[in-house]
Amino acid sequence: MTRSFDVAIIGLGAMGSAAAYHLARQHRDVLGLDRFTPPHAFGSSHGGSRIIREAYFEDPLYVPLVQRAYRLWDELQQRCERELLRITGALMIGPAGGAVVSGTLRSAQQHQLAHELLTAEDIAGRFPALRPSDGMVGVWEPRAGALFPEACVEAHLALARAHGATLGFDEPVESWHPEGDGVRIVTARGEYRATQLLLTAGAWIGSLVPELRLPITVERQVVHWFEPIADAAIFAPSRCPIHLWEPSPREYFYGLPDFGDGIKIALHHQGESSDHPDRVRRDVSDDEVATIRKLMQRFVPGANGARRSSTVCVYANTPDGHFWIDRHPLHPQVLIASPCSGHGFKFAPVIGEALAEWLIDGHPHTDLSRFARR
Repeated sequence: MTRSFDVAIIGLGAMGSAAAYHLARQHRDVLGLDRFTPPHAFGSSHGGSRIIREAYFEDPLYVPLVQRAYRLWDELQQRCERELLRITGALMIGPAGGAVVSGTLRSAQQHQLAHELLTAEDIAGRFPALRPSDGMVGVWEPRAGALFPEACVEAHLALARAHGATLGFDEPVESWHPEGDGVRIVTARGEYRATQLLLTAGAWIGSLVPELRLPITVERQVVHWFEPIADAAIFAPSRCPIHLWEPSPREYFYGLPDFGDGIKIALHHQGESSDHPDRVRRDVSDDEVATIRKLMQRFVPGANGARRSSTVCVYANTPDGHFWIDRHPLHPQVLIASPCSGHGFKFAPVIGEALAEWLIDGHPHTDLSRFARR
């Protein structure tokens, strides 16, 4: 017999795992499927640490979402009795008129968030790990910090299962088809039926809805970890905040303190495109290491020691950089919530909560209209 569920979820990374948890908590019969065993290192939900920040430079509309996310992350870590979030503060650094600084100030002022504008001299004096150029300024945001993504995904999935969710790992979906008011899903192991289907497959979303020809770009991103040259104490989380830089217009890189695995440094965007996530280049070249070392030498010189490791993650980018969350235009029993353009992880619990509300009540209590298909 084909087993039936209230909701089937394809993709159990950041958004899918959170949705599975919130649906299962509301006593829905949930099936979650993933082509790998999450948390895994092939998509967008790995890398040891991820930034969470409140004064959102991309757009002030994200601030209420991330504020709700903070509360839900705290609730989750209490439920799983495991550290998922650590507050370090953050500095958004660049020219005063650049996208990072001006956008951060706009969000902070519009939402009356605690913040402080610092000169380059102020930054170097308070945070000796960082060396901004003359003329740069920084916005200090005390509530920012780091999430530990593998632990976050594990927590959402473990609690989803504890609430009765059925999770199928290493079970690629071969196809799904509308069937009456529901859907039929065919995987490498069998068939399932669900009243509603949630697609949260990240960079794989295009292959699940080819008929929509979604304008999603798969972008390869490289992340590195380094040992400090000397005085490792200045890179401890208590002394080194999250730092995001705009050294040139609309070009960004970021760093995180040493949580025990080295100092994390990476470009944000500016990566090479791929026609499919399965064909993303997974090796890291010497030129890529040299590029990030040049930035470190200029702005974080004490971090430019021996390289511990590098890894590749994948962004699924929309044309405008905002999320894409909406019903399938042809099949209203299917909800698409996947491409997050490289800045979605921090929002996972609030998006997961809203998706559960949408699937249960017919509409989310959190306003997601900005992310509707346009």
